[in-house]
Amino acid sequence: MEPAYIPEERTGWSKLKDGLIEFIEFIAIVIAILAIIRFFVAEPHKVSGSSMYPTFHDGDYLITNKLALRLGQFQRGEVVILQNPRNLDQVFIKRIIGLPLEHIKIQNGHVFINGRQLKEPYLHPGTTTQGGMFLREEEEVVIPENQYLVMGDNRGGSSDSREWGPVNKSLLVGQAWLRYWPPQKFTFIGIDFSTD
Repeated sequence: MEPAYIPEERTGWSKLKDGLIEFIEFIAIVIAILAIIRFFVAEPHKVSGSSMYPTFHDGDYLITNKLALRLGQFQRGEVVILQNPRNLDQVFIKRIIGLPLEHIKIQNGHVFINGRQLKEPYLHPGTTTQGGMFLREEEEVVIPENQYLVMGDNRGGSSDSREWGPVNKSLLVGQAWLRYWPPQKFTFIGIDFSTD
């Protein structure tokens, strides 16, 4: 009769080594999951500048929903993060104002979509919208397919589609979904627009 197998007693070093290997494997899995989330699901962004005042302030931190790109068309009124069309290494935060194939015009300080004035309750009271090099006063423009016209809420202090034209959907990084800093302004970001 063969004697029962008795495993060798493990030394403190071998236990530590096994524990270290398990810990490294766990950290690698966590890093891989976080990378997948950051590149395909959600990404943090910091607001720099005042182009979205009063909705967002310089130094606010947001979570961007990147799945919005894969789930269909963006809607008017959504706040989006996009690559600067003039410098792809830089990102902007803007609000979608005009959708593909819509007719847009600025007249008497207001935005008109397909002949109807856009109500913009997110703007600071008394704000007027002026034209720019692309979207000139009282000149109607048709937004091309798969492109969006974006503007900052701080119309006097925003470089946006009025100057450089509509942006292709491929330049949109995602939808601003959650403001998490500063803590007293923690909020989910919704859509805010209406027309007459």
